[in-house]
Amino acid sequence: MRIIFIGTGEIGAPTLQALQKSEHEIVAVVTQPDKPVGRDQRIEASPIKKAGAQMKMSILQPTRIKDRQAIEQIRALQPDVIVVIAYGQILPRAVLEIPKIACLNLHASLLPRWRGAAPIQAAIAAGDHETGITIMYMDEGLDTGDLLLQRKIDIAPNETGGSLHDRLGQIAPVALLESLRMLSSGNVPRAPQDNALATSAPKLTREDGRIDWSEPAAVIALKIRAFNPWPGAFTKITAKLNEPRNLKIFSAEIVGLSGAPGEILRSERELIVAAGESALSLGDVQLEGKRRMSAPELRRGISGGVRILTE
Repeated sequence: MRIIFIGTGEIGAPTLQALQKSEHEIVAVVTQPDKPVGRDQRIEASPIKKAGAQMKMSILQPTRIKDRQAIEQIRALQPDVIVVIAYGQILPRAVLEIPKIACLNLHASLLPRWRGAAPIQAAIAAGDHETGITIMYMDEGLDTGDLLLQRKIDIAPNETGGSLHDRLGQIAPVALLESLRMLSSGNVPRAPQDNALATSAPKLTREDGRIDWSEPAAVIALKIRAFNPWPGAFTKITAKLNEPRNLKIFSAEIVGLSGAPGEILRSERELIVAAGESALSLGDVQLEGKRRMSAPELRRGISGGVRILTE
């Protein structure tokens, strides 16, 4: 089949590579324009553009995929199937109607649970025990299309947003290739989503990672795992004679201690912070402007008392 692959994020790279090795023909890759990243705002290509360039694929980078020129470029390629994963723009009806067979989306959750831009983080933060990849027929809604196929995986007890992202990226190609075989055979399931079961996973910002120490330690611990590496869980601390700085927290364990939310209960061999219920012993952390290190190592390197700022 003639396929147009539309994607931006790293999670789609294994699927693009698997398609390139399959019997299908990738007639073009559509991805977001190059953008400034990092503190120095260096212009970088998307992970999908980098992967496509290595495989010498034709690459389109429209600023807006709903623009007439972009739609006509896609239509001229006469695809049988359009495959979309982590693109970052909503496809208009004019694009959805172009492929001869179907426009498929690969979504990193078990729809209708966690529709939206951050399903991986949402699943971990909610304490879900499983998630997966959904292949769906695209419509004009946000992850509302009929279901074609789902593949489930368990969420490990110490799973982070980063590790789950990578595992889902590895099962996505298998799910897609199976879906394409179904389309070729003509024996394809199509199940409407139950909207009553839908939950939302909106796009995250850095501020979403700010820790609210009045929440139970169990809730905060889930968020720390979910937001590692993005957007990163953080709190603001201050030490004697120093200005407040952000402290990024990569890991933490629940301990059976209590105190006022944000109170440091122990800070020598362990850096333990009280939450709304119980407390957290901090693991790896990174103080703004410093390297990543263990919490006790951080404490030993700071002169004077350390205080968590809760407001």
